[in-house]
Parts: sequence; C-alpha cells; structure tokens
Amino acid sequence: MNQPSIRPLPRFIAAGEALTDMIKTEGNHWQSKVGGSTWNVSRVLASLGVASAFAGAISKDCFGQDLYQASSQAGLDVRFLQQLDKSPLLAIVPASHPPQYFFIGEDSADLYFAPEALPVGWQSAVSWVHFGGISLARQPLGKRLLALAMELKQLGVKISYDPNFRILMDQEYDATFKAMSQLADVIKVSDEDLAGLFRSADIDQALKTLISWNPQASILYTRGAGGASLITPNTIVISAAIEINVADTVGAGDASIGGLIYSMMTWPGREAGEHLRFAIASGAAACMQHGASPPNLESIQALYLA
Repeated sequence: MNQPSIRPLPRFIAAGEALTDMIKTEGNHWQSKVGGSTWNVSRVLASLGVASAFAGAISKDCFGQDLYQASSQAGLDVRFLQQLDKSPLLAIVPASHPPQYFFIGEDSADLYFAPEALPVGWQSAVSWVHFGGISLARQPLGKRLLALAMELKQLGVKISYDPNFRILMDQEYDATFKAMSQLADVIKVSDEDLAGLFRSADIDQALKTLISWNPQASILYTRGAGGASLITPNTIVISAAIEINVADTVGAGDASIGGLIYSMMTWPGREAGEHLRFAIASGAAACMQHGASPPNLESIQALYLA
C-alpha cells in the first residue's frame, strides 16, 4: 500500500497580515479583493517556484475563506495559515486616485496569530522569513512577530523587512521600526516610506539614518519611475526603471522585494547589480498586469534580459 506523500516544509515564509481590500468602484459599488503586503510577498516567491508559506491568522467567514482558497491556489503551504472564529481584517479604500484608505480590524483574527502552533520543525527547514506591512503596527501581534524575528535571527535564518508605510505607523511604531531594521538582512523602503516613517521631507537624511542603524544590511531603495538602488555593506548600485506599458502599480513593491529575495536565494554569487536588476524587473512585470497577481518567472526574465 502506497504511503501518502508528505509535503516538505517551506524554505521561505512571510509572516504578517492577510486582509481583504474593500474598494469603492464606479456607481457607488464596492468590490472585495484579497490582499495584504506580507501575504503578497509569499505569493511572489511561490509563483517563482520556491516552496513557500504565509504564516498568519485569518477569519472563518466569507472573507477568510476567499483568502484560504487564494492561498491554496497560489501554491502556498496552508498548514501555516490559521483560521479563527474572529472578525476579518479589512482595508477600506473609498478612493483610488489618489489612494485613500483606513483599516477595520478591532479584535480581528490576525491579532491572534500563534507562532507556537506552526508545524513542528519548521524553523529547521526555513532559510528565509519576511516581515513587514501593518502587522508589526498592530498589537499584540506586532510584539509577537518582533520576538519571532529575533528568535529566527539567532537561529541563522535570513530576515527581510518591508515596513510599507501606512497611517497606522505613528510614534508608537518607531521602536519596532528601528528594532526590525537593526536585525534584518535585507530592508526594502521607498522614498514615500522614508518620508512617512521618519516624518520628514529630508529623504536623503532619512536614508542615511536607516543605513546607520544597520550598516551590514542590504537596502533596496525604490523611487518608482526614478529607478532604484541597492545599498550593501560593500557597494551601492543604481539602476533606472524599466520602460513598460503600465496596467497599474498595485503589488509592485511586494513583487520587487520578492524578486530580490528570490535572486539572493537562487543565485547567491550574483553581483549586487544583477540582484537589483532582477528586483526591478519583478516590480515592472507586476505593473504590466492588473491587480496584485504575482508575476511569473518567464515575464521577469524577459525584462531582466532585455
């Protein structure tokens, strides 16, 4: 009798929030879409063929079921997805141009994520764990995730961090922002992130301060159409944006950090400029399609090699 196959534990995990975007459309209608910054990054790595999981908690209602099904369809290891009898986390988007949003999630499922309930032995199998998004600004979840990141760092696991600035990240978030920046191996920030996180229009000084917190980190600094930089302990490389026909920019940042992680995991011997080019190509590939659907490897490679 054949024994049932057991799925290997993932090499990559993103821990944080999965949520539902409630977007106001024409005619005063509302449309729900699955989303969440860290959840999106896990889908990017899965799309590129890396055994991946999203570690977080979602509701059991229709919104949670949509997230569960989308996670399964993306190829994520759903053993790391905890479904609880709690309310969903919602991002309300009453206007998209320019974007306006607020969050509804008091006592919602995401806040009850329990790292101790994850599959046995996962810490020994994983090589890279990603943190960021609003999850680190939502307590008590944020403190739990920070403690998890510190534990994984001591075990030798690579840590990436994308704060992805949102209105929740006020002065109370400052200590978490600095602590995560100090322990991360890779940090992704945009010019808009720096302005919001440091509450300053002096972007150059904000970037210098971030670098001073962790000179050993690699920092992916994105500037939209202005291109991006990769700042490592040994070098700084700069690359222009790739010219494409933009469908929309939803998920571009998540795709770029996902692409960078994939490049570093897959080709650790690459030069910094090659890692940066792959990250930019990943973000550009995401912009060529509508919504936050992760780009595939073929579309990224086409832009990377162009």
